[in-house]
Amino acid sequence: MVDIAKNLERVRTRMAEAALRVGREPASISLVAVTKTFPPELVLEAYAAGAEILGENRVQEALKKVPAVRKALESSGPQWHLIGHLQRNKVRHVFGLFDCIQSVDSLRLAEGLEKRAASGTESMPVYLEVNISGEEAKSGCRPDEAERIVNALENSSRLQLQGLMTMPPFTDRAEESRTWFRMLRELRDRLIEAGHERVAELSMGMTADFEVAIEEGATIVRVGTAIFGSRN
Repeated sequence: MVDIAKNLERVRTRMAEAALRVGREPASISLVAVTKTFPPELVLEAYAAGAEILGENRVQEALKKVPAVRKALESSGPQWHLIGHLQRNKVRHVFGLFDCIQSVDSLRLAEGLEKRAASGTESMPVYLEVNISGEEAKSGCRPDEAERIVNALENSSRLQLQGLMTMPPFTDRAEESRTWFRMLRELRDRLIEAGHERVAELSMGMTADFEVAIEEGATIVRVGTAIFGSRN
């Protein structure tokens, strides 16, 4: 049986050790516990153990899970971040369901979110997802498109740009992800130098490579399997 509390403690210890190796303050790095496919019962267990930010990949799954967790807690409970691809026809569901969208990957999606937000009173923290490796199967804008979309997000009255997010090619060897993480950090730094100070945060690194991501500057890591165990 998976001991979520113990796994969460192990992950936090590994995060802290990775931060200290490169002279960073462990408290400067946040953890998103990825709950994809896991039921509300395990989500509640993770929250009780201290997981304050939860990540979901699919809007459809979150539409059932998030309200169930909030009802069980009789409160808003943890923060919920959408970390998977957001289709434009699902934009109408995200306000009130999620507290942050980490996967804004195109100007059209940004415009769709802005239009939806403008029709109500909501605002939404967002990250620009960058396909830093150029994989065809991956979501995310091209690096050379990033500044144009950043400009649009900065000019939005309801979307609050927080930073950049990426997902490198899958690998069993964490070290193979280092180049991609470094490239995202360098893109972030160039954007800041160009005056885009609202891209300070870097969401990168998952179970297989979050320690390398922290060494390369991640301020948020997204970890599921190391906390909840393998998915069926």
